[in-house]
Amino acid sequence: MMKRVFIAVVLILVLAFGLINQLGPELAYVPPEDKVLSGPPLSSHMIPAYDLWGESISRQQAETMSRTSEGRKRLSPKNGAVRITPEFLKMGREAFYKETFGNEVFLTDIMGIVDGAITVPAMMKAIIKLRGKGTDNLKVELAKTVTVGGKTFKKGTLVDTGIDVPKGSYLPLGMPVKLSEGKLKVGITCAACHATVQRETGLVVEGAPNLNLNNGLLMAMATNSIAYFTHAELTPDQLKVLRKHLAQAGKTGGLPDVQEMEKQVDKTFLKWPPGFFDSTIDLKSNPTKIPDSFTFGDYPFGWSGFASAGPFHGLSTFTNNVHAQNSDSLSQSEISRPLFGIDKEKYLGVILQNAPSRKYQYTKASGKTPSEFFASVDPTPGTPGVNEVILPPAYPRSTPVAPIGVLVSSPGSRANEQNNAMSAWQNTLSPPLPVKLDRQRVNEGRKVFIRAGCMRCHAGNTFTNHQIVPVEQIGTESSRAAALKTTGNIFASPFLYTPDTPVPLPKKAQTNQVPFDPAAVRLGFAHGTSKGGYKVPSLIGLYWNAPYLHDGGVSVGKNLSSEVGIPETLLKGKPADPRNSLLALVDRDLRKRVINQNRKSAVLRSIHVAGIGHSFWVDSQAGFSPKEQQALVEYLLSLDVPRD
Repeated sequence: MMKRVFIAVVLILVLAFGLINQLGPELAYVPPEDKVLSGPPLSSHMIPAYDLWGESISRQQAETMSRTSEGRKRLSPKNGAVRITPEFLKMGREAFYKETFGNEVFLTDIMGIVDGAITVPAMMKAIIKLRGKGTDNLKVELAKTVTVGGKTFKKGTLVDTGIDVPKGSYLPLGMPVKLSEGKLKVGITCAACHATVQRETGLVVEGAPNLNLNNGLLMAMATNSIAYFTHAELTPDQLKVLRKHLAQAGKTGGLPDVQEMEKQVDKTFLKWPPGFFDSTIDLKSNPTKIPDSFTFGDYPFGWSGFASAGPFHGLSTFTNNVHAQNSDSLSQSEISRPLFGIDKEKYLGVILQNAPSRKYQYTKASGKTPSEFFASVDPTPGTPGVNEVILPPAYPRSTPVAPIGVLVSSPGSRANEQNNAMSAWQNTLSPPLPVKLDRQRVNEGRKVFIRAGCMRCHAGNTFTNHQIVPVEQIGTESSRAAALKTTGNIFASPFLYTPDTPVPLPKKAQTNQVPFDPAAVRLGFAHGTSKGGYKVPSLIGLYWNAPYLHDGGVSVGKNLSSEVGIPETLLKGKPADPRNSLLALVDRDLRKRVINQNRKSAVLRSIHVAGIGHSFWVDSQAGFSPKEQQALVEYLLSLDVPRD
């Protein structure tokens, strides 16, 4: 039996290396158009010819402007204008599926994402078993017995990873495999979280969130999950242990105990429900439900609305944040003291001391400080971290367009070009609706929507007024709203290089000052005395977005009597049902049941998931009948594309 398993693994590796040798040093799946389940297309005039700091300039407007010198000046990249062409949109789609900005180095060599019980051969074996059928939840057999966060996982156990594999593909969605330094390395692209495979057809839904991606489990299984400790809130006792270790390390010149820290961090990650991810670095565990990428008119971006400035109304800022912050914690080394109160040397040492790759593993025996050691192995010298980034003019200070100080941009591209291209392309996406709706009930639901006053906030053709609501007013779980507060310690005015600036940056590269709304930035970042807030999201694509609210706490399954709250749905492997979860969003009695179930869970309390707030009811106590309530749900599910 062992011999057969060994032969199978060898064959899988041979297949992987053979494919890479034939097709190049990288394998990444980009679905052809006939493998995509698309929504109704946006009208052609809704796709602009230029973006100028969020202002959309149509082709007709551009033609008129190009006839005057003043107009041509406004459309120039020297003025910050980003030109949108079919080729630019194609670049954005390719980057969405393929571009890692080099994060496979951090994820594989430093974090050890496939060095633990979930390995590349184990994933390939699971994919081959599908025989091309595809899945929205790759079940992977653990390669060895491991104890993670105090919990033992036995070798051979099948675990739900939530990794998507499109029908007909032998590659995971959004997880390029690269051959580098004689080793298979796995990276992450936007598509891993912001596209999904429809279970019934195996087709890819571009822009829909991958709501069963088990990020917490995948990171906990990494051999050096400490590398991601800034996203892992520890309990007061655990935080005390961490601070103690760091204090002792400061006195002795050493570093914290690796086994103890690993255990504490893993415990936190194992608490995350599937479909959740913590994209903030405030030493708290604030996982939010993965958002969709149906972004047209959905500005500002990010749950708190922090991404409100820059190209495409801040969408490029939000896209940058995913790669500049979330896939390489080393990039925060220059600002670790003002953000976390941790010295740069200790910060680097903690992250690198247990790296699975000997090349990146720091030990005192090297005779170097952590920063000296990292400089000797850094694949991207001259910039912090290992990802492909450039340094904005205000670096290392935080700005409204670069909250963590850096911008991802690959050599050979233009400054911020890939972020801008992905933003332009995401703004063309609309959600498909794979369920039949009763048009009469939809029309009745629209009347309820208007009578209930939902349009006060969810207004216009994209169903948002683009405002950030103070957390005290909206009443939802407050922890995430203040996650970026410490950036106020190092904040500066925003400047960006002109969109035609080549990478690597030339000396004296031209810059533009980026316009921004100080009030929106203050609220989105929770600066000063502000407690922060949450943006008013668009309602387009609600079918694909259950559970609801920023913390994903409003979750109800198919069975209204027993599947209420996250403990009875996501934590038991049962998906949130869009209809019933929307019902819980507007019915106070059903919401109370959801909140009560969530509050019973110590796990959810520790990661700040409650499902509270947004107390805008459409129920019997508000004067609406059950029939009207159901009609409203039908209408909300019908919102699929911005209308002219």
